Amino acid sequence: MKHIIGATLLAALTGTLSAQGTKPDAAPGYPSKPVRWVVPFTPGASNDIIGRLIAGKLTETWGQQFVIDNRGGAGGLIGAETVARAQPDGYTLLLANPGPSINAPLLAKNAPYKVDDFSSVIYIGYAPLILLTNLNFPPRTPKELVDYLKANPNKVNWGSSGIGSSLHIGLAVLQGATGAQLTHVPYKGTAPLLTDLVGGQLQGTHTTTVSGESVIKGKRVRVVGIASAKRSPLLPDVPTLAESGIKDAEAVVWFGMAAPKGTPRAIIDKLNREINRLLTQPDVRGRLDGLGLEVQGGTPEFLENFIKTEVAKIHKLIKTGLLKPE
Repeated sequence: MKHIIGATLLAALTGTLSAQGTKPDAAPGYPSKPVRWVVPFTPGASNDIIGRLIAGKLTETWGQQFVIDNRGGAGGLIGAETVARAQPDGYTLLLANPGPSINAPLLAKNAPYKVDDFSSVIYIGYAPLILLTNLNFPPRTPKELVDYLKANPNKVNWGSSGIGSSLHIGLAVLQGATGAQLTHVPYKGTAPLLTDLVGGQLQGTHTTTVSGESVIKGKRVRVVGIASAKRSPLLPDVPTLAESGIKDAEAVVWFGMAAPKGTPRAIIDKLNREINRLLTQPDVRGRLDGLGLEVQGGTPEFLENFIKTEVAKIHKLIKTGLLKPE
């Protein structure tokens, strides 16, 4: 799953700031009360960490609390439904990512909302998925992992943070790229998933350097490979799946902000403009870089168009049988 990042970032971000920076504030009274930013996963995961960082800065900017509301469960459906059903007034927002924004509504039977029930605000950034395993699990390299999986079909328990989550998609992509068969074990969030991985109830999972930071630094898990086109600067000694001969297994998780459909454009633009500004600040950028996040930024339309391309990819995985509505 390729992303057009890097060289386009500066141009997109600079263009957004220059185009918006001279505009008068079309929503001068916003925000006039606390804003709830729903993170549809449990505390401690990458969504939560990124959300709290930016929410704190927005609170400093406008003097109104941006409160993180963790509502985990059902691959992000529970929290995302809360936002989809909220008043479109800018006071209830969604920490958008592939799980609740795209995958869950496409994969969950009788999903309570649709992909287009939200208005895009901004694409914050993305992080490649990494493959973690229990320390007692034999494979130590991507090739050893694939060989082991093929020799032991459906005998390896591979966790995700829920059906339709980015980690679930990463698993489907890995199976499609290698032909391996694993047993998918969905959780309600990343924190309990990592607890069971360390404890040996699971053999492996996909996650990000953000979510896995504590267990990686504590050397309580093994980082076997990275599902991206290039190595992570945070894990320079860990090979990518591609360089190990495993093609078409690239998978990332992206993060953004969305609002209920119908939220006034003036409010969306105000949020977009301020978050774009924050993404250029050294302390914010330094923290995100330190978590392994590739910062994006840009216009609401950038995120909207990106989501359309991701929806097409999920439909393709469903058509090939690698993902099934459940």
